Amino acid sequence: MGHSMRGSGILSKFIIRRDIVRLLLWVVSISIVTLAVPPAFQELYPTQEQRNVMAETMRNPAMTAMVGPGNLEHYTLGAMTSHQMLLLTAVAVALMNILLAVRFTRAEEEAGITEMIRSLSVGRRAPLIAAMSVLVGLNLVLAIVTWLGLVSLGMEGMDSVGSLVYGLTLGGTGVFFAGVAVGCAQLAESARGATSLAMIILVISYMIRSAGDVSESVLSWFSPLGWVTFVQPFSDNNGWPIVCFVVSSVLLAWLAWSLQGRRDLGAGFIHTKPGRTHASAYLTNPLGLVLRLQRTGIIIWSIGMLVLGISYGSVLGDLESFFGGNELLKNMLAGNSNRPVAEQFLPMLMLVLAFIATIPGILAMHKIAGEEKNGRIDTILGRSISRVRLIGAYVFVAIMIGVVMNTLAAIGLWIASRNVMDEPLSLVIVFGASAVQLPAIAVMIGLSALFIGIAPRWSSLVWLYVLYSFVTLYLGSLFQVPEWATLLSPFGWVPEWPIESMNWIAEGSLLAITVIFLIIGMYGYRKRDIQ
Repeated sequence: MGHSMRGSGILSKFIIRRDIVRLLLWVVSISIVTLAVPPAFQELYPTQEQRNVMAETMRNPAMTAMVGPGNLEHYTLGAMTSHQMLLLTAVAVALMNILLAVRFTRAEEEAGITEMIRSLSVGRRAPLIAAMSVLVGLNLVLAIVTWLGLVSLGMEGMDSVGSLVYGLTLGGTGVFFAGVAVGCAQLAESARGATSLAMIILVISYMIRSAGDVSESVLSWFSPLGWVTFVQPFSDNNGWPIVCFVVSSVLLAWLAWSLQGRRDLGAGFIHTKPGRTHASAYLTNPLGLVLRLQRTGIIIWSIGMLVLGISYGSVLGDLESFFGGNELLKNMLAGNSNRPVAEQFLPMLMLVLAFIATIPGILAMHKIAGEEKNGRIDTILGRSISRVRLIGAYVFVAIMIGVVMNTLAAIGLWIASRNVMDEPLSLVIVFGASAVQLPAIAVMIGLSALFIGIAPRWSSLVWLYVLYSFVTLYLGSLFQVPEWATLLSPFGWVPEWPIESMNWIAEGSLLAITVIFLIIGMYGYRKRDIQ
């Protein structure tokens, strides 16, 4: 065992030195969002009476499906922060670990870096141990920073024990999904496959937790994100979910260790189906090739978005009955009180689904950067294929994916609403609320194309912009974010249809911005050197 781990310490230092900026950006971003929430809540709800009113607004199936259950009977500042932010922050931490774990393992193996390293005096499992060591250390740093940061705020109801539990929950979630990702890296034959498989597990975990929390069943026990909601920092301070994270992470790491020792370098346990001897005609053009390369991801994301839409739509029936007899809560809704409650919640649901639908679109656009980094673009551009035609194919597929995913989520929500509501939402209302989000999704994809065309090294910054948009738009009403801050995001210009009238000027402006981004990005890609 010692021989197989030889050199892991040096490799850990190498990973930290190479990716120190990326690691710091993740930790700082998550920490800033976490530590900015309690002061905002303190300013918005300075008295316990105001927090109790907010607790009443959170006591409905739709909010339970999104953020999980909370201690609504004693809704202190700490309980409010834990209820409304812990699960969402845990999802962000899970995404961080999935992306970094695949980058440190399967992506390096796919790029040939691991083969070069193992040709030196390095043990067989040293790269895996180094990656896990860095990720464990990263999550430990995040937990400590969160703990000390929350304690330093010195706010009522946020003691040191609760802050420590909060930080350890985030760290435990991160280590768990790091274990999931390195396990998927052994199963899949590519970094793309490993990332997709880990993302599927994350989405399924969220949906299982959502269904279990809404129905108050034991189903949430089978989801690691369900364990997050069981912790209840600043109120119950349950420690057993953190123990579950630690034990499960050890088991996942041991599984990845075992699988890594049983496979060949570059291989995976989930084998790709052999292709045809002769390629079909549609593979002779860039668009057909891009669609073929991303076919599996499109299918997986399509199923996930449809199921996610169904899970969100399934709570609309309970939402209507819950608000129907409570005039106080009906008056606190931010829409036209003459409209049904479900229609007033629809823009928020569609906004969340639109953010999620943006992710596969951006991932599809970034595939061209990955192909360039791995040296496979030269093979295509060496033929009679122009750069504009090639990047245009990726742009078309990325926008198509964004449109399809957003539409499938709307279809799922509409189907579920027809089965759970006495007066289901009409098809026109659901698809209208979904369609108004499409120009904002297109802007995000256009921005990705812009970065890839003129500054490919900074293309990952688009994810920070997506995170900023989510925080300002989804949490803006809670934190009373200034209007100018929300308008810095394309989603801030989208009208809250159907409770607001349609703003064709804003929608057209977003499409015009998309076109400008795409033109500049394509021109830059045509002129710059291929890396």
